[in-house]
Amino acid sequence: MQNLNRVVKDDLFTGVQRIAVFRALQLGDMLCVVPALRALRAAAPQAHITLIGLSWASSFVRRYHRYLDELLVFPGCPGFPEQPARLHEMPGFLAEAQGRRFDLAVQLHGSGAVSNPLTVLLGAKRNAGFHAPGQYCPEPAAFIHWDEREHEVLRYLRLMDHLGAPAQGEHLEFPLTDDDHASLRRSHADLPAPGSYVCIHPGARMLTRRWLPQRFAEVADRLAASGMKIVLTGSPDEAEVVQAVHGAMRMPALNLCGRTDLGGLAALLAQARLVVSNDTGISHVAAAVATPSVIVSCGSDPGRWAPLDSARHRVIHADVACRPCMHQVCPIGHLCAYEVGADAVAELAVHLLDGEGGTQTINVTTEMHP
Repeated sequence: MQNLNRVVKDDLFTGVQRIAVFRALQLGDMLCVVPALRALRAAAPQAHITLIGLSWASSFVRRYHRYLDELLVFPGCPGFPEQPARLHEMPGFLAEAQGRRFDLAVQLHGSGAVSNPLTVLLGAKRNAGFHAPGQYCPEPAAFIHWDEREHEVLRYLRLMDHLGAPAQGEHLEFPLTDDDHASLRRSHADLPAPGSYVCIHPGARMLTRRWLPQRFAEVADRLAASGMKIVLTGSPDEAEVVQAVHGAMRMPALNLCGRTDLGGLAALLAQARLVVSNDTGISHVAAAVATPSVIVSCGSDPGRWAPLDSARHRVIHADVACRPCMHQVCPIGHLCAYEVGADAVAELAVHLLDGEGGTQTINVTTEMHP
């Protein structure tokens, strides 16, 4: 095995002209592999790199054009819950992928239990990625074991290092353009000055990832009372929860929910003094633009998803036995949200605003009730 691994490290990228990267996931998941893409591009600077991803990721490829050259849209198939499976499109998708004659296909889509067989169907000369114990491993020298507890950023850097693509830094990034800043300016005629406001983002795609609107409102009121302006953010689909926070507040706030595209929202976060959010894609955007944040982790695994920069970000979560959770609606009372109090979150936020240190992840001890 050692000899095989040495061959991988020495020869995997030699002569490689066409690389496929399979990761058909949403924004936060995609941001977490940017460091791995950065390492891959450094190891294969002349290669044409194709992302096999969801249709929304056309904008991701444009933003990260230094690392990715194009998107091939994955139509979905059984076992991939991110979108409905369009099985009638699979033959055409596979024919197009195989017609690209990829030299290498890299599976960055989970443990490989369902993604490895599909990656092999892309028809690349070689395959690399992760595999779980006892599961299908297409090429032992180029696949490494999946560790469910590993941090999402570090796991993909570990794979890149194994393949001979050393890390080019662990940091996230979100390149901002003139269009992003123009989009932000169009969102409201009287935006607060940079550094004078806190962004409160109470939404999340999964309902079980959302902390309580009333408690977001309490935190926002306390920060407003300390002199900060409050800006509420969210996608159009999150308008209801953002309005619930706005309606529960006693202090004034600017509601920009649904009024910015992703680039404009990132520009807004980049100029904020602080972001308070759930553990969702926006928390990774805040990390990528280096804005301090307080993240309430409901349902997810903070050890896997917390920002690596412990000087700038704080994560708070209740230590319940049922996390990580993949329920859309909690069947047992949403303890992971109710056990995190507004005072604790507000105190973390105030400490960050004051420039005080502290531990990165705060556990709220609770009991798991039947």
